[in-house]
Amino acid sequence: MKYLILTDIHGNSDALEAVLEDVSDEGIESVLVLGDLVGYGAGPNEVIETLLTLPQPTVVVRGNHDKVVATPLEDAHFNAIARAAVRWTAAQLSPSNLEYLHELPQGPLEVEPGLFVCHGSPVDEDEYLLSLDGASFAFSVHPGRRIFFGHTHIPTLFASDRGGLSSIELDGDAETIPLTGKRRYLANPGSVGQPRDRDPRAAYFIYDSETDRLDWRRCAYAIERAQRRILDAGLPEILAHRLAVGI
Repeated sequence: MKYLILTDIHGNSDALEAVLEDVSDEGIESVLVLGDLVGYGAGPNEVIETLLTLPQPTVVVRGNHDKVVATPLEDAHFNAIARAAVRWTAAQLSPSNLEYLHELPQGPLEVEPGLFVCHGSPVDEDEYLLSLDGASFAFSVHPGRRIFFGHTHIPTLFASDRGGLSSIELDGDAETIPLTGKRRYLANPGSVGQPRDRDPRAAYFIYDSETDRLDWRRCAYAIERAQRRILDAGLPEILAHRLAVGI
């Protein structure tokens, strides 16, 4: 099965559209979305409706922003900027799209034997999985061999085998990583809609489970248009600014 793997779209419909166009000739058979469809960006309805109308089967797990937008009065632990975006998003969503977010399942979900998707980590959907220690613990308590996660907005790949645990750097325009059957992997493509690794381009994975090949890619999109939508919506200016610098 050839999967497109997306995470942290965050209401950025311009970035999502660019990614879908970028992979239009790739023969994608299924789409996996690792949470945070909404929050920060000005196109939450457009993002949800685009995902709902994809021709491929789509598996979506909830992210922390999805959960909070769909659950009133649970945004107290968010900072002021995130809280403002959550409340704006909840007010903008159509009733059916709000219900869709409310019904999203919590990860981890098993997509095929040994292949799991989650938002923060397979242990805790709200965990920021950034360190070898965190990856080691996740591997120790979860049986998955290919685990895809999001939440950090940072492209990350951890590999574990009998020789120990390592991290593989993802940077530049694209990387192809042939996975090996003897190793287990925790992999985060980075964010579609709000990258935080100082590269403003959208990031995503294509994973072929038959060949065990993982492709990581970056995709340019109309950042200025996404910024203008944020400003026109009256959302905090910092949410527009950060799109141009990838932080």
